Amino acid sequence: MSDPVQATVKQIKRLEIQGARNVAIAAIKAIEVLASQTQAPSKKDFLRELTKAKDVLFASRSTEPLMRNALRLIINRVDRSEEKNVKKLAEIAAQAAQQFLLDLENSRKRIAEIGAKRIRSNSVVLTHCHSSTVTNLLKRAKYEGKVFEVICTETRPVLQGQITAKEMLDMGIKTTFIVDSAARFFMNDVDLVLVGADAITSEGNVINKIGTSMTALVAQEARAPFYVVSELLKFDPATVSGDYEKIEERSPNEIWKNAPKELTIRNPAFDVTRRDFIHGIICEDGMISPHSITEVMHRKYPWVFE
Repeated sequence: MSDPVQATVKQIKRLEIQGARNVAIAAIKAIEVLASQTQAPSKKDFLRELTKAKDVLFASRSTEPLMRNALRLIINRVDRSEEKNVKKLAEIAAQAAQQFLLDLENSRKRIAEIGAKRIRSNSVVLTHCHSSTVTNLLKRAKYEGKVFEVICTETRPVLQGQITAKEMLDMGIKTTFIVDSAARFFMNDVDLVLVGADAITSEGNVINKIGTSMTALVAQEARAPFYVVSELLKFDPATVSGDYEKIEERSPNEIWKNAPKELTIRNPAFDVTRRDFIHGIICEDGMISPHSITEVMHRKYPWVFE
């Protein structure tokens, strides 16, 4: 019997699964399969099995609070249940997983409805990297009959911007593809910037693909509104206690294969965009200020802080 958790971890590490949302969905489904296959003799052993899987999935990507929040919720539901029968506990885990996925999909629809209102006909939208939540918002705006164009940065070094560009073309949206360093050249023609998020801190700062903070700086200088499009559950509760989100550094080979041996190559996957450069966070609770993120989380998802 194949190990669904290890298989998912390999896909995440090889970037076969990309984007915080897709990583979270894959991890949830892996836990669901694991629960359905469990041979654990007791609740204690089942929880140990789930916790071990959670730790392995957590280690696959350091900046993934959406995944972490999802897995914590599933395991918490099992732990708090008074049920002792392992088969029934596995059903509880599966139900929690399915409910989380349903809530995630409903959040995505709500975000698209809210965010599409910010796009007017004849607007020019700039995106950085690839976010399924952002592209779903743009799809909604297109569905509403708005005519607009999109400028996609290539997003070095793995070129996730190509995914966004192809999706835009498939929707029939006029699309321009640019190198990351050309963002300033085009920014005066841009009406708004939309980016996703991998994590949101308690201070309202956003961790996203490397180059996001540079794009935010350029947008502020050009007075173009800079919006983060994200589910609230990308909030990292650990940052409330003073922890920092870790910035993953990936292989130098992504930047330069067969580089001179004496050369040091740094390849951070993410950077931090300070809340002062963010016009607003478009989330399932509406358009909110990044300054209010902790307050909103306490009201909407209090279990995150347990």
